[in-house]
Amino acid sequence: MPVVPFSPLASDQEAVTYEHGPDSLAQPGVRAGTVREFVIDDSRAYPGTIRRVWVHTAAGHDPSSPAAVTLFNDGWWYLDPAGDVRAGIVLDNLAAQRAIPPMIGIFVDPGEFPGSVMPKNRNNEYDPGDTRYVQFLLDEVLPRAIEGLTFGGGMGICGGSSGGNAAFTAAWHRPDAIARVIAFNPSFAQMPGGNPYPALLADGETRRIRTLLHAAHHDIGWNDREENWFAESLETAAALARSGHDLRLVVGDGGHSPNHGGVLLPDALRWLWR
Repeated sequence: MPVVPFSPLASDQEAVTYEHGPDSLAQPGVRAGTVREFVIDDSRAYPGTIRRVWVHTAAGHDPSSPAAVTLFNDGWWYLDPAGDVRAGIVLDNLAAQRAIPPMIGIFVDPGEFPGSVMPKNRNNEYDPGDTRYVQFLLDEVLPRAIEGLTFGGGMGICGGSSGGNAAFTAAWHRPDAIARVIAFNPSFAQMPGGNPYPALLADGETRRIRTLLHAAHHDIGWNDREENWFAESLETAAALARSGHDLRLVVGDGGHSPNHGGVLLPDALRWLWR
């Protein structure tokens, strides 16, 4: 039976920073994986946008051997080895431990409009509850990303903030393709028309989705009656639990930050791909 080390409860919930564990740090004897970058500047789903995509494979990866895929929204924020999430380092360490199946990590930046006063297309891509973003991932990103590699073993998706609700929305619409979700601090509250998932789940809609959902106690509007990002995450988690979904909810201190989610990523991937 696992024993959880003692950790004091933070008295100031705003000023909290979680310390990364060893799986988020480059480890002696673990070779860095390979990262390939390409650009999408001809999107059919989001015309006029340009974006970068990175494809990570662990050291020693056999391109002829079937591998699972995890998609990461906000690509470089999640791949950056000096950032809060450090997903490339995490994937290298977990691959060396054989803690997850052979994995292709695909890191997708949101689109930008070159030369525009409002260049980023992030919220337009991530916040709507429709199928456009997931079809973009499946039809336009995935075929280019796995070129020269062998895909097999399922697909998951990870994101935070708007990227978190985009991850859940992608799996909700296409659980046949993406059946595993990690959502850190999702911004369900700012979806146009409001968060649809608690009501949909209460009305009996279900999906074969495994979801790790993270919420920060002092997320945006955490004690407000409306636009309460913390409460929306809890209500979505409760609806998933009541409807029998494979769910793990993790609640931390602090505000709307990628820090805690980044610290959780190694164990989130272990749980997601168990």
